[in-house]
Amino acid sequence: MKQILIIEDDENIAEVERDYLEANEFEVDTAADGKTGLQKALAGDYALILLDIMLPQMNGFDVCRAIRREKETPILMVTAKQEEIDAVRGLGLGANDYIVKPFRPNELVARVKAHITRYEHAAGHKKEDSIQSEDLCIYPAAYRVTERGEEINLTRREFELLLFLAQNAGIVFSRETLFERVWGEEAMGNSATVMVHIGRIREKIEPDPSHPIYIETVWGAGYRFKK
Repeated sequence: MKQILIIEDDENIAEVERDYLEANEFEVDTAADGKTGLQKALAGDYALILLDIMLPQMNGFDVCRAIRREKETPILMVTAKQEEIDAVRGLGLGANDYIVKPFRPNELVARVKAHITRYEHAAGHKKEDSIQSEDLCIYPAAYRVTERGEEINLTRREFELLLFLAQNAGIVFSRETLFERVWGEEAMGNSATVMVHIGRIREKIEPDPSHPIYIETVWGAGYRFKK
């Protein structure tokens, strides 16, 4: 039976999470503060960690950062609506996703199952070859990127966008197509988001972002990864 760790100081929310997860045949452990939660996370063998942001003793960001130094266990951050923007920061620290309170318990269970499945699939392909271009190395299974041997810190969406382009090197994709393929939604005027993410990726991986050598702009058409 897979075990989930809930790090949540609101007892009512923790109970709801625990009840629904146990009803779906998960074993559940809990911690009511960040310090205790971190100790359990590092000592235990959990399939996934549900992590609140606002916690006593140690906030969720610091807990997430500390876990990521030691483990790749999937982390799903739980945040209040007014903290949603802060939750995005958690993705940059290594969290896999976030869910906003109040949430539907069935949605929570579905997210938990999806991330566990994705993690187990990646773990089964740890020996997958990297994708290399010049000094850039992309490790799909580990969600890692290095440039000249230096670790590059990409958000989850930045990594997925870079990986999609690299896996389809030489093919030009419009912003609309990239949004639909990577975000999994119809563009509907959101294609500018792709341009913003491309800019952020270039700032992180390109030796000279003003003259990119990895992600090329094809004017009037879109972007392609150098083959």
